[in-house]
Amino acid sequence: MGSYRVLIFTRLLVQATTISHVESRQAAVVGEGYYTIGPGGEELLACAGRLLRSTDPTALHYRHLSTQFARHLQARSLDDVLLDRARGHCVSVNDPVGGGVHCSLGGGEFDYIVTSTLASQAPPAVGRAMGIALANHLEAPAAYARDAVSYVSVGDGSVNNAHFLSAINMAEYAAFRGFRCPVLFAISDNDICISLKGRGWLQKHWTKKLKIPCFIADGSNMFDTWETTTRALEHVRQNTSPAVLVYGNLPRRFGHAATDRQSAYLSQDEIRNAAACNPLAGACAQAVSAGATTYPQLVALAKDIQQRTRQAFDIASTEPKISDRADLISRAWAPLVPISTPQSDEGATPSKKVTKKPLVMRRCMTMVIEEILETEPTSVYIGEDVEHGGYYLVTDGLKQKFPTRVRDFPPDETALVGIAIGFAQAGITPILEIPYAKYLDCGYDMFEESAISHWLSNGQITNGMIIRLQGFDRGVFGGNYHTHNEIHIPPGIDTVCYSNGADYVRGWRYAIQQAKAGRVVMSVDSTNLLNLRHIVADDDNWRRRYPDKSEYTSFEEVTCYGTGRQAIVSYGNGVVTAMQAREQLSVPSDVMIIDSPYLTRTPAGLKEALVHVDEVVFADVCKQGQHPFGGMITDLQSEGRLPASWQCVAALPTYNPLGSTTTFLNAPDIVEACNKCFSSH
Repeated sequence: MGSYRVLIFTRLLVQATTISHVESRQAAVVGEGYYTIGPGGEELLACAGRLLRSTDPTALHYRHLSTQFARHLQARSLDDVLLDRARGHCVSVNDPVGGGVHCSLGGGEFDYIVTSTLASQAPPAVGRAMGIALANHLEAPAAYARDAVSYVSVGDGSVNNAHFLSAINMAEYAAFRGFRCPVLFAISDNDICISLKGRGWLQKHWTKKLKIPCFIADGSNMFDTWETTTRALEHVRQNTSPAVLVYGNLPRRFGHAATDRQSAYLSQDEIRNAAACNPLAGACAQAVSAGATTYPQLVALAKDIQQRTRQAFDIASTEPKISDRADLISRAWAPLVPISTPQSDEGATPSKKVTKKPLVMRRCMTMVIEEILETEPTSVYIGEDVEHGGYYLVTDGLKQKFPTRVRDFPPDETALVGIAIGFAQAGITPILEIPYAKYLDCGYDMFEESAISHWLSNGQITNGMIIRLQGFDRGVFGGNYHTHNEIHIPPGIDTVCYSNGADYVRGWRYAIQQAKAGRVVMSVDSTNLLNLRHIVADDDNWRRRYPDKSEYTSFEEVTCYGTGRQAIVSYGNGVVTAMQAREQLSVPSDVMIIDSPYLTRTPAGLKEALVHVDEVVFADVCKQGQHPFGGMITDLQSEGRLPASWQCVAALPTYNPLGSTTTFLNAPDIVEACNKCFSSH
């Protein structure tokens, strides 16, 4: 009974779970609270919080408040825990979890915030699990202990979501391959989603398909919940392999949230039965029966917690809320860091000297990835077909040189981006290759999750990585599915698109340093540029020498070709297209081409370059209606930096047919725009 007495004596404070939930609804009624999703019926999941080690990484479903309370109460006072929870409900700037932007579970060093997207917490949890062994192998500054368990919880409705299915499949794949993947998926089963009844689907059907061990606990029985959780955690920790833990027999009390109209989908008898079924009352009866407490003591404890909870909400409701718009913008990105100038290639041994002959862009790309893997020992390169060099040979030979750090995964972009997020949180700096820009759509929500973490956690959780997208702009063999010409740039992402091999090298040297510091950088490749040699005829003007190691390019810099007061601004393959268009103008030497590869916002270099320009054409590689230059033009106009005469041309607002480039940004489009814009043409 020793372990039970510990649980009973210290963790019946999870009465605070229900009391805090009730107070949150009262706060909402009077306009002081903004979040009422409740944990009613799932209080005994506190067992997991008590049994997990404080250093085990966790990501908790938003109804599993008791797990967090039990976890935090091992190291902090009840008053502090209650106050911080109240701050979340009242979105106080003092909330240690989200800093006043949302009410989320977390707040500890090893707690990871969960968004409202169903089961989006699951793929990164698998990444953290797989990252534990890899980080130790790479001798990275260990984020987690060698025997840590990655714990992630969801509701029973979430097991149907693609995020969860992707994560389970990846965990099962890892177990099949013999990879270390100590992740425990915990599922609370109250047999209802928000309004969709489960009808026993989870335990009668879904669990039968699992290829990994599954533990079933009676979530309304404190002792069984304790014992089963103990066995599940021990299995995962000892075998470093995944498992599922289902907490069954749970009621859902008081509906999903205060706005939930239970009467629209439940009968009055069903509502009354759920209200009458109280696992916390059963736990109290077990505690009294075990002789650990008495009912008068429990009543006194509940009254005391209720008073302290109200005091916490009284304090939190008077604390300031976020009102600084600039702060909300800046907190979306980790701060930029200055980078030290690497040692020059001069004086290097002959075997390490970099060739000075001109190279096509693809060769420069391979070399800079190799350089990063050599100089950044905690970096890895992951993707779907990267071990054999990929479709364009960009990673050719790297698997042989870095056998444990260049790794293929199954073709599931949701899992792949989730793995990269988990790796980053485990202390690894991943470079993630998505085979084609269009394929990012398959894992888009995980991409958004990577972007929002810094903002949502007020900088406590960073997902520093480079995402490399292949297959962009001009290409004839793949049609729209391989040359998408759309770029998604949510806040929190630095997006770049380089036009030549030398700039790619300089830019990636800068990008990897920012990724190490927590920023998410997306580098988009123009397929047509990878092996391009000539701009016009056989001029061989587009190969570049590999830059000296001391050279790098920041996000703010642009490259100007020419010095005229008329300019064409572009990026990626659009720079080459602009140069080809310039040759068709009557006075081509007077037109300056500005290569502006940073697409997230208007870079300082572009603003400075346009000071000396009277007329400008923006040539955007992306489709009309969502092209990055559209936002930059608005920005330049609002700051009074946009020349009076300007035009913008982009790819057509349609999809790309196989074997044709007719929908792409092309030289005749740019020439036509120049003829409209430039006074002398």
